Amino acid sequence: MFRRRRLTIQVKTAEQIELMRAAGLLVGRTLELLREAVKPGITTLDLDAVAEQHIRDHGGVPSFKGYHGFPATICASVNEEIVHGIPSARKVLREGDIISIDCGAIVEGWHGDAAITVPVGEIDAERARLLEVTEASLWKGLAAGVAGARLTDMSHAIESHIRSQGPYGIVEGYGGHGIGTEMHMDPLIPNHGSPGYGPELRPGMCFAVEPMVNLGTRHTRELDDGWTVVTTDGRASAHFEHTFAVTEDGPRVLTALDEGRERLAGATGPTGG
Repeated sequence: MFRRRRLTIQVKTAEQIELMRAAGLLVGRTLELLREAVKPGITTLDLDAVAEQHIRDHGGVPSFKGYHGFPATICASVNEEIVHGIPSARKVLREGDIISIDCGAIVEGWHGDAAITVPVGEIDAERARLLEVTEASLWKGLAAGVAGARLTDMSHAIESHIRSQGPYGIVEGYGGHGIGTEMHMDPLIPNHGSPGYGPELRPGMCFAVEPMVNLGTRHTRELDDGWTVVTTDGRASAHFEHTFAVTEDGPRVLTALDEGRERLAGATGPTGG
């Protein structure tokens, strides 16, 4: 007989969540700096240098650099690259591209993790809509992360919104995760699934929620570099992520500059629109 592995979900004190907020705020501010830096002609390695300097100058340590051998501070995934793109001096951004930037930082031993997808100059309407749908699905998932809910309620909220918006490919095999004294902790949070399953969410639990959505197929493959994951049909992908804490008063988004107050208020209504 095989016994099912029991998930261990780290529960933080109020003081520990404040330390995670410091890490999350550093990540959020770094991503805003990178959003402003994205323009045609810049390389993904240039963006990586901006991120590392900002994190270290503000008392943090990049979470990703050296993590299982990853060589950079950010993951920079362009167009058909979904996640884990390695920054390179050869990867020059061009008008019409989209770039997903995933960033993590450690402050006093606690992690923050977030991602944005940014247009490079003017992008076409199809890609702009992809970004809009993916980011909105993130906020639907975050809004479902309330005390007393089940883990897959977040997964279901993400999937339901995406499905209501069109025939997008929802990436499987990659998803959100617990976070705290380590970047990746129990549990895995898929971006699809039925509601009402998994552990009950309790105040003090912290998670990173991160939908990845493709214009075409949901199918993926990993490149020979051992990191970069791409769509098998070569169509574009978007990725958004935030770290949040479950509280008695609702989700507190630790990597959002305003703790998510404005977007959460707009994400609690019905799916769609």
